[in-house]
Amino acid sequence: MTEYNAAHIQVLEGSAAIRKRPGMYIGSAGEHGLHQLLYEALEPAAEAVLLGRAGRIDVTLTADGGARVSHDGRPDDSLPEQLTRFWTPPREAGPRVHLSRFAAGLFTVSALSARLTVEEHRDGVIVRHAYACGEQLTPPTEAGATDRTGTAITLHPDPEIFETVVFDHPTLADHLRELAFLNREFDFTLTDERTTPPRTDRFHHPAGPLDYTTHLGGDPTDTLTLHTTDERMGGTLDLALSWTGRGGIHCYANSRRTSDGTHLTGFRSGLRAALLPHLGRHALRTLFTELTAVVSVKLDDPNYEGCAREMLGNHPVHACTAEAVQHAVETWLAEHPQRAAELAGG
Repeated sequence: MTEYNAAHIQVLEGSAAIRKRPGMYIGSAGEHGLHQLLYEALEPAAEAVLLGRAGRIDVTLTADGGARVSHDGRPDDSLPEQLTRFWTPPREAGPRVHLSRFAAGLFTVSALSARLTVEEHRDGVIVRHAYACGEQLTPPTEAGATDRTGTAITLHPDPEIFETVVFDHPTLADHLRELAFLNREFDFTLTDERTTPPRTDRFHHPAGPLDYTTHLGGDPTDTLTLHTTDERMGGTLDLALSWTGRGGIHCYANSRRTSDGTHLTGFRSGLRAALLPHLGRHALRTLFTELTAVVSVKLDDPNYEGCAREMLGNHPVHACTAEAVQHAVETWLAEHPQRAAELAGG
């Protein structure tokens, strides 16, 4: 029997650890992981918009197989550090946007890219720097004059890591559309330069979840909407509920899709409490299968549970959501007696 001791332990650090086990940082080395890599690059730009530091985000699938994420806000001074080592930036107050389940950061993007370039526009100067496999190739270098501000990160996923390096346009379009539904502030464009002519789509939905339920098949004239802030749960609740469409219930925490959690159980409890006096239990069960709803909470400190971190575990969210939903639905029913009677009658 071969003896196993400390000499057999391989210790990997930095980018080597990421490249050895990419699944630990982006979920897989397949198509899902490839898109997670791009979402990691997108997250800082999204946060810049939510913090009021940028107004627009452009995502481009380049003709040479890369992907570029750019925004019009002031560049982050710490980008070289974020791209070459694990980095925990100072935490801003308020809810954050969680586009990835792994919170791997830009270092992971750099480590899993065969080539990554940054172009910054600041203080009248263009600055460029380049990276490969988590290492800096060229330091920030002035490259001309500019009259605008902004940051563009262009990445080329490493084919030695990924099973495929071909980004799927429909997958990215669905994701950006979903984010725009959940965040009224977001204004995305997605350009695919791989097609002739290049294709550009825009995703901007000022009505937020109301637009989302309509997209899912709900009737915008028959939809209840709610936006409320509750300090007890440390965040906000956005709700759009259409009584038709059969689109199901879609739940999110900090813009991350969740399969279950205290926001979903709170929504169900509040809706049940509001409707039960008007409907029998059988009719209530039927209504749950016919409605279309979007439940989105944005919390200062979300707690995700489960192996895939797909469940929200913040306990105060249940009671706060149930209370808000019950009050909103009861008010809506009182203001729409004819529709309430129709719902009660099936």
